[in-house]
Amino acid sequence: MTKELYFKKEELSEIAQIILRDVQSKTLLFYGEMGTGKTTLISAIVSEMGGVDSTSSPTFSIVNEYKVKDDLVYHFDFYRLKNEYEALDMGIEDYIYSDSWNFIEWPEKIKNLLPENVTILELSIADDDRRILKISEK
Repeated sequence: MTKELYFKKEELSEIAQIILRDVQSKTLLFYGEMGTGKTTLISAIVSEMGGVDSTSSPTFSIVNEYKVKDDLVYHFDFYRLKNEYEALDMGIEDYIYSDSWNFIEWPEKIKNLLPENVTILELSIADDDRRILKISEK
């Protein structure tokens, strides 16, 4: 089942609530071109989960960890990854197969390492004001 939502930045909190209510996996894959709002959406989701730390893109560190109510979120940004071996070297399997949340930007960089059950979030720009979010389960 695929759900398509149009939203403005002011509606991010509601979109985050919908995502958390509807997802069937703790591994969320964020697809979208640079500037579509992947990190901003992740920040809203972490906030809705009770995270108090400020979130930022882990472009250089590759992974950021956020404490949320009764759980952890691992936020990955694989944009700078050269190959899947770099992800293996950093221990990606330990993160993915933990019982914690995994939010992955640029998942196409590690497509052969991803688990079978994931939630796919595809972001695109509708116009100057709005984004389109397609949510599907794999």
